[in-house]
Amino acid sequence: MEFGVRQFELALMHRMRDLNAERVAAGIEAMGASRAELRAAHTQWTRMIHVRKGAAPLRAALGPPAHRGPQPFGSLTCEVLRWALPSWPGLEYEALLGPDGGLWNQWFVRPGAPAAVTFEELTAWRCVVADVQASFPGAAHREGQAPHHWAVDFTHEGAAYRARFVYGLYQRLDRVGG
Repeated sequence: MEFGVRQFELALMHRMRDLNAERVAAGIEAMGASRAELRAAHTQWTRMIHVRKGAAPLRAALGPPAHRGPQPFGSLTCEVLRWALPSWPGLEYEALLGPDGGLWNQWFVRPGAPAAVTFEELTAWRCVVADVQASFPGAAHREGQAPHHWAVDFTHEGAAYRARFVYGLYQRLDRVGG
């Protein structure tokens, strides 16, 4: 079975299902895919990333990146690769490669400046980590509970919330505490 953009999107959705099963079900339906195809894509992707390292699996699945360039981090210069994916228009999937070519991070980003979003505009699959960080002063980043999960804690109208992300893509909002 060939592994391309469609299969890659399904592999991403497999992990997103951890936090937003309903949105993933709607996404695979919109693609005309099945749950079996979702599982098969995840299995094949898992095999690919264990055999090929760095950005090689991403390049094999997605082709040449739409954007490629240096990204300085202190005294290090990393390489950033980005691809547009059909299921998430307006966003790009970004891979950050260390100086040795190792894959340091991969997640969705918004090209250019983060979008300003209101509390009411927090919608699954439309926001990325940087959007929430920029929109809610005092927001704090947290590690997620599984690989490729991330969280951002913030307050709104005196209540504490945790925005949950998979691959940097917003999935759901949880109230924290009381």
